[in-house]
Amino acid sequence: MTSDRSPSSRRSALGRTTLHRRTLVGVIASTGLAGCLGRFSEDPEPIALTGQRECDNCGMIVSDHPGPVGQIYFSNDDPEGGRPGQFCSSTCAYTYRFEQEDAGRTVEVMYLTDYSIVDQEVREEGGDVLFSSHVEADAFAAIDGLTVVAGSDVVGAMGPELIPFSDEDDVESFQETYGGEAFAATEVDRTLLEGLK
Repeated sequence: MTSDRSPSSRRSALGRTTLHRRTLVGVIASTGLAGCLGRFSEDPEPIALTGQRECDNCGMIVSDHPGPVGQIYFSNDDPEGGRPGQFCSSTCAYTYRFEQEDAGRTVEVMYLTDYSIVDQEVREEGGDVLFSSHVEADAFAAIDGLTVVAGSDVVGAMGPELIPFSDEDDVESFQETYGGEAFAATEVDRTLLEGLK
């Protein structure tokens, strides 16, 4: 039986088959590698800060005080005993973060209470406006999706506080009621933090 393909057409057909196999192997290898890399590049999840957990910055019991709370995962979590840093306020969280970054540590992810996703209670005590604290794991959001309001009438565990929200409508509503200035949570720096005091 004779083939209607010339030797050159057989070579090009074999070349295409080899090329398709190489492409398929490349796609499979890339997908597998992406899966592995993705697993390692995902941020660790927030944990509940219930019970008698002490703030790593000031030593106060996190769940005993009003206002936003926070947690930070560092690439080396040995100083915190293999857990995220835990904080009774957003100001304690940022203070600790800046000190640890100065010491050469790297933040993997920082979480704060997201007042857009919790049912906060508002109360007045001694002339201060206080928001309820939320320490359950699902009350937190990574700071890259949050806006904080500084200089409002609402105080937290350590006094003047950064109040975080993921929804811009909530930020505007909060500002209309309690004042303050909005900032991306990722842009908080020492100057802003010191300006709260």
